[in-house]
Amino acid sequence: MTDERGGPALQPTLSEWLKARQETERHLVSGAPPVDAEWVQRLADLLATERSWQDQYTELIALGSTDGRFPSSNR
Repeated sequence: MTDERGGPALQPTLSEWLKARQETERHLVSGAPPVDAEWVQRLADLLATERSWQDQYTELIALGSTDGRFPSSNR
């Protein structure tokens, strides 16, 4: 997807990342101890998906920086 200037569109990626975060949060809320292996696998899958979308969003944001890289955190 591209934006009106012809570059990559950030909004769809941001929307999917936020959606993945919400799905992960819902799953965490549903996990009353003790959790089983299936619950843990689902969480691992959700976190991997969330991280993938976060990485894609970060890469798209970096395209607008002077060196093409997302800055390191100060935290």
